[in-house]
Amino acid sequence: AMASVLAIIMGGGRGERLYPLAKVRSKPAVPPGGKYRLIDVPLGNCLNSGFPKVFVLTQVQSASLNSHVARTYPFDAFTPGIVVPKSCGIPSETRI
Repeated sequence: AMASVLAIIMGGGRGERLYPLAKVRSKPAVPPGGKYRLIDVPLGNCLNSGFPKVFVLTQVQSASLNSHVARTYPFDAFTPGIVVPKSCGIPSETRI
């Protein structure tokens, strides 16, 4: 049943309160310490909970976040799962 569920993580945000750290990257791509990034917490929760399909929707300064996700969560024929960073193309000024 879990194999058919798609988890979606909203990985956007300018990181105004994290300004010095989020000057050149999005808030989820900020490393709070060591080699991990903020996005690793919800991604790890999804994967460890048995959700093999995860989309990470990115919005602001997404290049470093997308490359981190692609490097950190590689899947192949022997490891089932997929983590897809997807730029949603919504301007950061858009508020819902």
